[in-house]
Amino acid sequence: MVPLIYFLAFTGGFVIMSLELLGGRVLAPYFGSSIYVWGSIISVFMLSLAAGYLIGGSWSVHEPRLRKFGFIFLGSAILLGPLILLSEDMMEWVFVRIEDPRYGSLTAATLLFMVPTIILGMISPYSVRLLVKSVHESGKTAGRLYFVSTLGSSLGTLITSFYLVLWFEIDQILIGLTATLLLLWLATFCVRDEAKS
Repeated sequence: MVPLIYFLAFTGGFVIMSLELLGGRVLAPYFGSSIYVWGSIISVFMLSLAAGYLIGGSWSVHEPRLRKFGFIFLGSAILLGPLILLSEDMMEWVFVRIEDPRYGSLTAATLLFMVPTIILGMISPYSVRLLVKSVHESGKTAGRLYFVSTLGSSLGTLITSFYLVLWFEIDQILIGLTATLLLLWLATFCVRDEAKS
């Protein structure tokens, strides 16, 4: 079970950063790729992750289990899927109503990415709760987990920016990320699940 949790945290970090980079490509046709747009995207992702950390930490206290953890990935996939179909219409709606690219891009990024990113932010604290066996080793376990998750984020950034955006359309990458999250959810059913005390 432990290697799977690390793999889930690694891949969750990958998906978060891949999605953040795609956010810039999604907003660019309407709001450009100025520092305002990137400031909006980064702010929305950071605030969403902060909220996800709080929620995930609170949720992990109540009978934490691997399969319960898996529903974070299912929820992320369900919320990420509609971006493929709705992002263009939502961008058009915001663009027509908010002329200032600062506030337009901030509104669009919030509407498109906030909720899925909050759910993805729940992964790290829930992972820590599943991995920690004793208070004595909690710091070491959390440090190792955040190392693995951040490594996934770094690779997600490089692979998405260096390769995926050159080889695939944005919708295809989003479909791939959604499918990945669904596979991760299914993976939580492949090992023995034990409730944590």
